Amino acid sequence: MTDPSVWLFVTFLVLVGLGVPIAIAVGVSGAVFLWYYQLGIQILSANIYGNIAKFQLLAIPFFILAGLILDRVGISQRLVHLVNLLIGPTTGGLALVAVVVCVFFAGISGSGPADTAALGTVLIPAMVAKGYDTGFASALIASGGSIAIIIPPSIAFIIYGVITTTSIPALFAAGIFPGIVVGLALMIPAYLISRRRGYAGERFGTAAEIWQAFKDSIWGLMAPLVILGGIYGGIFTPTEAAVVAVFYGLFVGAVVHRNLTWTILYSTLRDAALSSAVVMVIVAFAGLFAWAGSTLGAMDKAAAFIISLSGSPWVTILWVNLLLFIAGMLLDAVSIYYVFLPIFLPVMAHFHWDPIWFGVVMTVNLAIGQVTPPEAVNLYVAANLARISLEAISRAVVPFVLAMLGALLVITYLPFLSTWLPKLLRLY
Repeated sequence: MTDPSVWLFVTFLVLVGLGVPIAIAVGVSGAVFLWYYQLGIQILSANIYGNIAKFQLLAIPFFILAGLILDRVGISQRLVHLVNLLIGPTTGGLALVAVVVCVFFAGISGSGPADTAALGTVLIPAMVAKGYDTGFASALIASGGSIAIIIPPSIAFIIYGVITTTSIPALFAAGIFPGIVVGLALMIPAYLISRRRGYAGERFGTAAEIWQAFKDSIWGLMAPLVILGGIYGGIFTPTEAAVVAVFYGLFVGAVVHRNLTWTILYSTLRDAALSSAVVMVIVAFAGLFAWAGSTLGAMDKAAAFIISLSGSPWVTILWVNLLLFIAGMLLDAVSIYYVFLPIFLPVMAHFHWDPIWFGVVMTVNLAIGQVTPPEAVNLYVAANLARISLEAISRAVVPFVLAMLGALLVITYLPFLSTWLPKLLRLY
């Protein structure tokens, strides 16, 4: 194996096999390439800086912060209470409530692990208290939390848009209905398993209870409308919307609910800074790896191989989905975008694929990757909250992964689900 592009990937795989964190492994692999070809430290620093010095990426820390603030001022608890009163005695009612709230809360934070943590804290203990199996409850919340990177404001779409120079508002609009499709798909195994195990539903709320719960939840219900309405109304950009979302959350916590203390604010800022730093380190190092691979010609060779697999675009997209499914088990979503998009861009051009549709397909794949071990970041979060082993939650998540794969096939072969709303809004 004398081809340097092969050694780039071999170095990466060896480092991962030795237990090196993925973000470090991709960065070191790219840096080794620079050292071997004596390209100098200036190229390294300029490349890393160039990867993160993009205005659109500022939306990531602000959306993470906004989601954490809105959760910690009690928005998630109020939404769960309202939906629970509306669904009533339906079999598996609390499980269905969990999916509905996951879909709605996805319109606030844009981060799968963040949504899993926020809603799992409330819903997993509530479901267990009502007799639901702990593995079932935690696997459902982890799966539902992954919808956060499909429904806007999605951090994943921001990164995809930056890499491919695709309109982020168009991607946001494109993710709404596919995200709902994934949510509906998750309801199927949730209901069937609940019926088989005899998980009873709750009672319907009285008109007075529902009205009071609605009033208590109104600020949470308005959050996605403020964020998305401002973007599509031309009032602010997605990056500016993220800042607006932060101030909206601060207003709700400090003025409306009056439960945002300095202690809560400090811990929220600290957690948001840590989460944002993790994402940005991955962006910096994965971008270096992608640049190294492109410079060596590795990405073009991989793209040519994928194109050679079949002359049919519909068969090729199956191969792409399979590749992304496997990658989702091993890599985080941000790394996958930076490592694989330089490969897929020539494939997209060859088959004339719509970049908006492909962005949705790729992102749904990566949402599935958040609950497929061993990477499975959402499973780790949910298992920690439920205090169960990764093995137990991994067994329980299988029906939900199958449901999400079914939704992926629908979204893949019915492109209009992703494209009709952006076209209606004239976003591209």
